[in-house]
Amino acid sequence: MLRILMLAMFFWAMPASVFAQKASMLVGTYTNGKSEGIYLFEFDEKTGEATQLFVQGSIRNPSFLAIDPQGKFAYAVSELNGGGDAGKVFSYRIDPGGRKLIPLNVQSSGGDDPCYLTVDNSGKWLIVGNYSSGSLSVLPILPDGSLGVALATLRHEGSGPNRERQERPHVHATVLSPDNRFLYVPDLGADKVFIYRFDASTGLLSPAPQAFQVANPGSGPRHFMIATNGKFAYLVEELTGSVSAYSVDPVEGRLSWIQRLSSLPAGFSGFGGSADIHISPDGRNLYASNRGEANNLAIFRMDTRKGILSAVGHQSVLGKKPRNFSLTASGKWLLCANQDSDEIVVFRRNTRTGGLTDSGKRISVPSPVCIRWFR
Repeated sequence: MLRILMLAMFFWAMPASVFAQKASMLVGTYTNGKSEGIYLFEFDEKTGEATQLFVQGSIRNPSFLAIDPQGKFAYAVSELNGGGDAGKVFSYRIDPGGRKLIPLNVQSSGGDDPCYLTVDNSGKWLIVGNYSSGSLSVLPILPDGSLGVALATLRHEGSGPNRERQERPHVHATVLSPDNRFLYVPDLGADKVFIYRFDASTGLLSPAPQAFQVANPGSGPRHFMIATNGKFAYLVEELTGSVSAYSVDPVEGRLSWIQRLSSLPAGFSGFGGSADIHISPDGRNLYASNRGEANNLAIFRMDTRKGILSAVGHQSVLGKKPRNFSLTASGKWLLCANQDSDEIVVFRRNTRTGGLTDSGKRISVPSPVCIRWFR
């Protein structure tokens, strides 16, 4: 009897994460090929296997997704272009069992080609970036998870030296600071990271004391990542294949440049087409994807005290066009969405070195371009 009691106490005292071996994963896609829309999978963190549970159709080009902090609602852009206001944002309720999406409503994104979504920490506001319009909109999230009409739409100004890609502003991400007070908006066309104060009580945006951080001319700021401690931030630059590191002033949201280094292999002379950037859950490594001729993931080691990066190496994505990738909560797996190979490649991550190895696991999805997790 005593042995049974001791075993019961042992399992009761173990953290819940030990038992959380399965997570749910939403995958956004482009639907101009074989894709039907948004795919829902169950991922086993013990084996690296994924099981498809559901497909949400009736949406075109759900190329970027967001999930509210409680994991109850999901949001997807419909990346469409035409007339200056063709983009849409779809809202869904996640079935309590986590096995399907239930459509709620659709709202205008306030521009063309919406490409990024962020739900604020309160779960009351959704911020969407419109690439082709160079704009961003704030939409209220209603109590039932559906979306209200945009509260405001802000349009950027500016251009860059690359005449083909930087003829006008191109908003590429909308990233909130961990404390929910500042919004950072990389603009590929304007070669700037715009900085806004965010009022979570009203949803209003206003220029921060430092209204923007200028990037290198022609670099094309794309995605932006803030370290968990909020002290440092990292920008991946699409057109030059570079990563820039900044220190962050937590009081005023200011960015101060620290370092800039290439995410491409030494001697590489082709177009990098850098796309995505993520920090491992343990804060030890930063990864960046390159979609061009390189088709790889750059691996960096992070100095958590100084914010400096050092190159570790590169891992082939074993496919084509790694637009997006994501790490599991445990940090043991990195899943890379290869858009032009119609599959997600599952890599094992060495939590000591940050290195990646092919697990041999593949998840078949047509034109996968975004991965989001919920429990």
